[in-house]
Amino acid sequence: MCGIVGLFLKDPALEPRLGSMLAGMLEVMSDRGPDSAGFAVYGQGRPDRLKLTVRGGRLEEVVNALGGEVESRLRDTHLVLSLPSAEEHRVRGWLATERPDLVVTGAGERIEIYKDVGLPAAVARRFDLAGMAGTHGVGHTRMATESAVTVDGAHPFSTGADQCLVHNGSLSNHRSLRRVLEPAGMAFASDNDSEVAAAYLSVKLREGATLSEALEAGLKDFDGFFTFVMGTRDGFAVLRDPVSCKPAVMAETNRYVAFGSEYRALVDLPGIEDALVFEPEPARVYAWERH
Repeated sequence: MCGIVGLFLKDPALEPRLGSMLAGMLEVMSDRGPDSAGFAVYGQGRPDRLKLTVRGGRLEEVVNALGGEVESRLRDTHLVLSLPSAEEHRVRGWLATERPDLVVTGAGERIEIYKDVGLPAAVARRFDLAGMAGTHGVGHTRMATESAVTVDGAHPFSTGADQCLVHNGSLSNHRSLRRVLEPAGMAFASDNDSEVAAAYLSVKLREGATLSEALEAGLKDFDGFFTFVMGTRDGFAVLRDPVSCKPAVMAETNRYVAFGSEYRALVDLPGIEDALVFEPEPARVYAWERH
């Protein structure tokens, strides 16, 4: 089942409203995925600084222990650390050795990722998604069918800098792909097939593929059915498998591009009545990027 939403803003005037628009879309998809939810927002970055989104308990202790030029912002069970890019290795090393109970959900110049168990509307409220600004974002509502209802199993999954993936579907060969990806340096925090797909795409991008090329390679290597929405530092992309058994709809105006598992996720967007609304074709990559 599961529900996916995505929003890419062309008009900078809408950026202060990104979170509120995405929150409304996410809530509408609650009945497609009532057990957990998550979202990634691409906000403003700072030159030569990195964001790490960390989740867990006793987060107030982290910043004082890290010292240096590390700054923080607490949102419920998640902490966003802002640090000089040169400090990433030190901070990750400290987290691994001193606080192995904490999980880094996302890293990059602009990305922040929040996710938890619970109804999507409640998760969005806890992290104040409606108050977030940015250029683009993606969200996911999960109905667990092949793994447990846990925060580790919630989407989005991020396995590369400023990258994330949300997925509706099922990959039957994710275990064999995992065995190929682990020697390439990818580590996994869950048994979710979507995390494997995210890692696969990250490796392709690291090897020099463009976003479209990475997704197109997945058409040959993924065995199963899927709708992917992938976020990157500068944009997002959509891909459906060749059968396209999972529902998907898109809307484009001169102000934004929006994706939803169902049209009802899009109906409250501004100017939707004048949008070009279409169903993305099977096995075709749709991508938009900031210039």
